[in-house]
Amino acid sequence: MKFSLFYHSLESDWNHGSAHFLRGVVSELLALGHQVQVYEPENSWSRENLLSDHGTAALNAFYDAYPNLSSRTYSAANLDMERVAADSDVVLVHEWNEPWLVNGFGELRNHLQAGGNHDLDFRLLFHDTHHRAISDPSWLYRFRLDYYDGVLAFGEALADLYRKNGWTQNVWTWHEAADTRVFYPREPNPELPVGDLVWVGNWGDGERAAELNEFFFKPAEELRLHSHVYGVRYPREILQKLALQGIHYCGWLPNFRVPEIFANHRVTLHVPRCHYSASLPGIPTIRPFEAMACGIPLVSSPWEDTEGLFTAGMDYQLARDGEEMRKHLYTLLHDGDLALAQTEQALSTIRKHHTCAHRVEQLLNILEQLDHIHIPVTHAEEVRLHA
Repeated sequence: MKFSLFYHSLESDWNHGSAHFLRGVVSELLALGHQVQVYEPENSWSRENLLSDHGTAALNAFYDAYPNLSSRTYSAANLDMERVAADSDVVLVHEWNEPWLVNGFGELRNHLQAGGNHDLDFRLLFHDTHHRAISDPSWLYRFRLDYYDGVLAFGEALADLYRKNGWTQNVWTWHEAADTRVFYPREPNPELPVGDLVWVGNWGDGERAAELNEFFFKPAEELRLHSHVYGVRYPREILQKLALQGIHYCGWLPNFRVPEIFANHRVTLHVPRCHYSASLPGIPTIRPFEAMACGIPLVSSPWEDTEGLFTAGMDYQLARDGEEMRKHLYTLLHDGDLALAQTEQALSTIRKHHTCAHRVEQLLNILEQLDHIHIPVTHAEEVRLHA
C-alpha cells in the first residue's frame, strides 16, 4: 500500500516526542514493502528550534542514523491535496497540524465519496498523541473529524473522550511503542557520560515541576547519586538548582542516541506530566517503552496503568511518594539480581507486546476492518458548527 503521513516533523525530535514513534512506524512499514511518504510543514517549530540550537549538523546526524527515512516539506501554497490523495491508499494526519490541512483532507475525502469518485478513494485517519483533548479541547473543535474514517488515539482514556464527545464514530486505541531497531540493550561506552541515574525528558511548561522535585531532584541529592539530565527548555533557575544539587545538565540529546546514554547508567525514571497521571490515566507516553527496550531498570512516579500494559513490581517499580522513590532507587542500585530480573522481565514484555512492529500490524488490521465499515457522507446541509 501507499501511505502518506502528515506530521509536525520526522527530522526533528527537539521537544517533539511524536517523532520517535513516527520513525519506528515508517521503518516497519518500509520493511514490509509498503511505500511511505512523510510530509512535514515548512519551518516547523521543532525543526526551527533544532536548527537554531544545533545547526544543519543535527539534521545530517538524523539522516546518518536513519538512511532509509526522508520527509518532504510543504506549505499551504504548494500542497496539492488531490495529487496526494490520488497517489495514496492511506493518509494519516497527526493532531499537531493546522485546521486547513486537517479539514482540507477531510473535505476532499467527503467530496470524493459524495461524488462517487472511487478512482481517488483513500482511507483517512487522524492520529492523536497529546493531552489537548483535556488541556485545550478548543484545538480539536476546529477539526471536522466526522469526515475521517476514524481516529487513532494513544490511550483508551483519550479514545473514550472522542466517543463521549461525539467527535467521531470510529476510534481505536493505538499506543506508542519502542522502535526496537534503535532501542535495544547496548554495551557501555566510556567516552560518554557515566553515572548512576539518568533522566531523559524536557522541562516543557513546568507542568511537572513539583513532581520532578519530589521524585527526582530530592532523592538524587539525598542518595548522592551521580545523575545526568538530558532535555530542553529548562529555565535558568532550574539549571542553577540542578547545579547546586550536584545533578549534571547535559542539554538536548538526539533520540537515537538515548540507548547509548541508558547503557552508561544504572537506573532511569518515568515522571508523567500531570495530565497523564490524573486526567488521562493509562497513557505512559513513549519513554517507558524505550527505557525498557534498552534494558535499564525503570522507576515511575505515580501512574495508573489502567490498561495493564505492564506489571508494576516486575517490569518497573512504582513510587507513590518521594520516600518510596528513594527506597526503590537505593534497592535497584544495591541489589544487582533484582535489577537484572526487572530489566529482563521488562525487555520480554516489550518484545512480546510493545514494539513498533506490533503497532504496524495493528494499523494494518484496522485498515482491514475499515473495509467492512460504512462511513456516511456528510452533505452540506448537515454540516455541524464547532465551538
